[in-house]
Amino acid sequence: MAEPFPITCARMSVSIVTRFAPSPTGYLHLGNARTAFLSFLAARKAGGRFVLRVEDTDEARSEEVFLQSLLHDLRWFGLDWDEGPGVGGPHGPYRQRERRGIYQEYLQKLADAGLTYSCFCTPAELNIARRMQLTAGQPPRYSGTCRNLTEAERQERRNRGLQEAIRFRVPQGRTIAFKDLVHGDQKFLSDDIGDFVIRRADGSAAFFFSNAIDDALMGITLVLRGDDHLTNTPRQLMLLEALGFSAPQYAHVALLLGMDGAPLSKRHGSTSLHEFRERGFLPEALRNHLVRLGHTGARDGWLDDRAMLEDFDIARLGRAAAKFDEVQLRHWQKEAVAHLPSDRLLEWLRPELPPELSDAQAHAFCDAMRHNVEVPADIRPWIPVVFAERVDLTPEAQSAVRDAGSSFFVSAAAALERTGIELKTLTKEVTQATGRKGPALYMPLRAALTGATHGPELGPLLKLLGVDKARTRLSDAARIAG
Repeated sequence: MAEPFPITCARMSVSIVTRFAPSPTGYLHLGNARTAFLSFLAARKAGGRFVLRVEDTDEARSEEVFLQSLLHDLRWFGLDWDEGPGVGGPHGPYRQRERRGIYQEYLQKLADAGLTYSCFCTPAELNIARRMQLTAGQPPRYSGTCRNLTEAERQERRNRGLQEAIRFRVPQGRTIAFKDLVHGDQKFLSDDIGDFVIRRADGSAAFFFSNAIDDALMGITLVLRGDDHLTNTPRQLMLLEALGFSAPQYAHVALLLGMDGAPLSKRHGSTSLHEFRERGFLPEALRNHLVRLGHTGARDGWLDDRAMLEDFDIARLGRAAAKFDEVQLRHWQKEAVAHLPSDRLLEWLRPELPPELSDAQAHAFCDAMRHNVEVPADIRPWIPVVFAERVDLTPEAQSAVRDAGSSFFVSAAAALERTGIELKTLTKEVTQATGRKGPALYMPLRAALTGATHGPELGPLLKLLGVDKARTRLSDAARIAG
C-alpha cells in the first residue's frame, strides 16, 4: 500500500486570504473573470483579504498592453484588491518577473536538499516518450531519463550546448491526499505523476513552482481556481511540504462552457470582459449572470452588491460544468439598466448623446429610453426622433397614419393646443373627439409623433418633443393621411 503523504492545510476562518493570479497573455477571459469574482466574494464574505498577483514569467507571451487591460477590466468589473499592482502591500512585488530572486532562493533550498536535478531532454524527445506511453495505455509522465546522471554526464551535455531544465524529484510510493472544498476528498499516487519541471530551460520559474511559492509567501489560505488545475495540486502540495510550508485550502470550480457543451471560445461570440465592456454591457449584469453559473441556490431576482455577498456560499459551488448563456446575460443586462441610478444611466449613455444637450434634457431623454435600451448604441435611432423638427415614418407607421385618416390628426392637433403635452389629458380629449381608444388611438398617435409603431413609453417622449414639434408632426401626419 502506498505510504500516505501528510499535508497540513490552512483552516478556513475569518482571516481568509484569497488571490487571483492571471497571466497577461490576452484579454481577461470570462471563465477567469468568474474565478476572480468568486475568489473576491469568498474573501469579502469572511472579512478577509483579496490579493491580485500577475503571473508573467512567460515573457514571450506576456504583454504590457494585456496587463493594463486586465487591471482596467477588473476595476470596471467591480473588483478591488487589498494587495497587488497599483495598491502595493507587504508581500510584493506582485509581478512574477520581478520575483526571480525569490524563486532562485527556494530552488537552491530544494537543490541543497537533493530534491532537484538537471534535465537535458529536448521537447521532441519528451513528445515521443509521451506518445509511446499513451499508445501503451500508460499515464504520460516523465520517465526519469536524466534523474540519475552523473556530474560528468551532465557536464558532457552542457558542453554539447544542450539546455537544462530543473526537475523536482517526486517521492516514490506516496499517496498525496487532500480535501477539495468543491470536489471533496482527493487522492493521487506519486508514481503516476513523475518528476516535473520547476525551472524551465530558459531560466524562468515554471507554473507549479512559482505559483505554489507565491501562495505560501503571500499568506494565501484559500486557492479558488478552475478544476482544470485539480491535477496540478498534488505537485504543488509536494513542493510546499518539501520547503516546510503549510498548504492552503483548495476549491476547484467547474469550467465555463458554451451552451453547446464545448469550452467557451470565439465561435461562441464574445469571450472576454474587454469585449463585453466594449459592446456596452454593464458590470452589474455580468456579475449577476456569472455568480449564478455553477453556484446553486442563488435568489431568482436581481442581486445588488450587498445581496450578492449575502447570497454567496462557497459550499454551494457545484462540480458540474457551468454554461455561459448570452440570452440570460441579456436578461440581466436589462435588469441592470432598470436598476441604474439616474446619474449613472446618464454617464453610461452620455457618449452617444448630442453634446449640446443640457443636463436636464439629457437626464429626461435617458430616463425616457431606460426600458428600451440594452446597450448605449440602442439610443442612436431615437436621437433624431426626439431632437429633430420632423421625423421620417417607417412603412408600418405610414400605414397606421393612413388608416387613421386625416381628421384624426386634425382633432389631435386641436386637442394638443388645449391640453399641452400631458399624454393622459391629450388622449382623453382625442377619444372624446374621435371615438378612438386603445390601440386604435395610441398606434396612430405614436406613428405620427415618433415615426414608428413601437418604442419607448409615449408620455415621456411627448414631453421631450414639446408642443411645437408635436404640432408639426401631427400636421405632417394629417397631410400624409389626406
